[in-house]
Amino acid sequence: MKQKGCKYLFLLIKKSIERFGPNRAVAVGMQLVLNALARRIKYSRFQMPQNPIARLCYATLMAACLLLAAGRGMANTPDALADYPVKPIRIIVASSVGAADDFFARLLADELENFYQRRVLIENRPGAGGLIGNTKVSRATADGYTLGMIGVTRLITELMREAPPYKALGDIVGVAHVASITNVLAVTRTLPVSTAREFVTYARVRPGELNYASLGIGSASHLAAEVFSRALGIDAVHIPFRVATDSFVEMALGRVHYAIYTLPAALGPVREGRLRALAVMTPQRRPTLPNVPAIAEVGLPEAQFDSWSGIVAPRGTPRRVVEQLHSDIARVLRKGSLRARFVNQGAESTPDTSPEGFMRHMQEEYLRFQSIIKVGSIKPE
Repeated sequence: MKQKGCKYLFLLIKKSIERFGPNRAVAVGMQLVLNALARRIKYSRFQMPQNPIARLCYATLMAACLLLAAGRGMANTPDALADYPVKPIRIIVASSVGAADDFFARLLADELENFYQRRVLIENRPGAGGLIGNTKVSRATADGYTLGMIGVTRLITELMREAPPYKALGDIVGVAHVASITNVLAVTRTLPVSTAREFVTYARVRPGELNYASLGIGSASHLAAEVFSRALGIDAVHIPFRVATDSFVEMALGRVHYAIYTLPAALGPVREGRLRALAVMTPQRRPTLPNVPAIAEVGLPEAQFDSWSGIVAPRGTPRRVVEQLHSDIARVLRKGSLRARFVNQGAESTPDTSPEGFMRHMQEEYLRFQSIIKVGSIKPE
């Protein structure tokens, strides 16, 4: 029995170290000891166990607890970062509940909570085209406990302001590219068209008669529609909305004619039959809407427009924390169940992009949007 007890103890320690790392394994052991002590003190006069193996376990774990407590006093040392996270993590989302960034942030937060056994909280800070939430991310303490789930709006909003309160890329470091998000061309069912080609032909001969919806001047949906309309020679009126649901109502009634939204946002109305999806704005079809052709497939590759979401941290966040976060996020993004949920919403998880690769991608996107805004003479309200 003693040999079995020792074997079980060592297996438990080994598994704890593999799962949590050495420092967090000690923390788990400390919690177990404290729980046991609390029960003994509450219900009886405390005595050390009589069994030699049990006495050794208690003595070893209590010594580890003392060492851990001493180590907590060196929180600013590199070794202390191995305990990350030791408190809840907050992810700021610069959009409202239900938006694409919010949706993927919540999926990721649930997985990280299970992995870390720590709370991962979502804080929605919508408003001013993402200005409020993105500014809060830039000004947060760079300790790894406040992160941002951002998308193309962070870049566009900064480009649209003469004196923005944050620098789109200068105030942050990339942590993880989380999702590549499909956009879809959706039209009101009152239009006499059933394909993207038919729609383009119909719109070209009616300059100024059609209109399109977006989530505000300078939003990703605005720029996507601008790219589409200008590339294909369509002259249409822009009608900005505060929330996508309002635009869906107007499109269902036939008062708004088309929009280019992220697939997670438009998927419900499309599946319900309130809107007609004519094309996904990608090189290939997407399994979420397998019967909807890709825009490149119908001979209109110049109108392609992808979106994305990713996790960033304030500049100055310790490199080791960034690397650990990236590794942990990549691990959960590779889970088959999570990838399936992404695909079901018209997106793909992107666990293999490094923090440096994510920053390069954002820099390329920044230059692309800068050109679109300049050519289109797009100005804020």
